[in-house]
Amino acid sequence: MRYAFVVPYADEPEFVELAVLGEQHGWDMVFTWEAVYRCDAWATLAAAAMRTERIRLGTLITPASRYRPWDLTQRVASVDRLSGGRVTLGVGLGALNQNWLAFEPDEPRKQRAEKLDECLDIYAGLLGGESFSYDGRHWSVRPVTELAPPPPAQRPHPPVWCVGALVPGRTRQPSLERAARWQGIFPSVAAGQDGNSGLTPDSFGEIVERLKMLREQAGLPWEGYDVVVEGDSHGDFGGVHGDTEPWERAGATWWVESWWDIPEGAEGVAEVARRVAAGPPRSAAAF
Repeated sequence: MRYAFVVPYADEPEFVELAVLGEQHGWDMVFTWEAVYRCDAWATLAAAAMRTERIRLGTLITPASRYRPWDLTQRVASVDRLSGGRVTLGVGLGALNQNWLAFEPDEPRKQRAEKLDECLDIYAGLLGGESFSYDGRHWSVRPVTELAPPPPAQRPHPPVWCVGALVPGRTRQPSLERAARWQGIFPSVAAGQDGNSGLTPDSFGEIVERLKMLREQAGLPWEGYDVVVEGDSHGDFGGVHGDTEPWERAGATWWVESWWDIPEGAEGVAEVARRVAAGPPRSAAAF
């Protein structure tokens, strides 16, 4: 099990200092997140890349459907090169809110899902190192014949972790199928709300078994695939609290501390720093 934390509310310099603190205190990854109009996640991660050496850097999450795929690809690849190969791209459909709707209309969920899948296909194709073309419903790409960028540090591309929600009672699980095609999953249950992933040990176990089956059917290895549990071992946010060991036994490879009930402002940043300095909530199995 490896351990990460997501910074709920901080400006760019504050995030960088928290990333440095996390590296000093044994954390394995730090996440920022994306709003339509707030702090630029990739500029923030680029700054953190220049101040750290070991800790991984990621987004939780990037609503990839609202990007032009080549714009997102070059941002991720740039930060990957700056960091020496420490980037993870976390993606999902995104949660519509007033920050989003103030600038962009609400697209149907199905359309956002289609755009997300096409964006990821183009992301992998552009970074694959070969001549690439694509003709999708929403995006098309012709081979780049000049001014091609250098490759990312991680090959074939920085790993992609997808939000994947189990919909109880449904035979086919499209978002789990998407997550199984990539390198990791932020699992949840569709009934979860208000910060609650809906995960229980039983539902988590069902998700893991479904993912193993989907990976096997696609001819993809299970070894090296990441299953991420978001929890809060300090406060009361969400529905997953306490000891990380049961989740590790059930197949989780990462635990992400999600402290979204911490208020915005200087006192909130100080509390995040206090929790980061306390170090990861490693289970007894880790020793």
